[in-house]
Amino acid sequence: MIDHTGINVADLARSKAFYQQALAPLGYTIKLELKNAAGFGEAAGSDPGGDFWISAGTPFTPRSHIAFHAASEAQVHAFHAAALQAGARDNGAPGLRPHYHADYYAAFVLDPDGYNIEAVFHGQKPR
Repeated sequence: MIDHTGINVADLARSKAFYQQALAPLGYTIKLELKNAAGFGEAAGSDPGGDFWISAGTPFTPRSHIAFHAASEAQVHAFHAAALQAGARDNGAPGLRPHYHADYYAAFVLDPDGYNIEAVFHGQKPR
């Protein structure tokens, strides 16, 4: 299992504001801030540092893809809307992606540095 992961971002303040807004619908918040980094995690999570880190630096080439778990289709929609409002570029509107599996419901955005950020719900689609 992965305990935590991170990416480098060109403008830490801009990316911190972006991720605060984009990940809020998924229950994520800043768990720990350092001089040149911020750790995000579930507000109710037990890890005091979080499981997703952004650090000031040169963005990775090629850009990474990161998927965040959503608890419902509604959370996927809320993530997508919040991310776009925070300045993301759309990279795939909320919807089923049956080529992954029958109930794969996701949305994709490109963050301020061009990373492909996703929210995904693996549960049953309401009938």
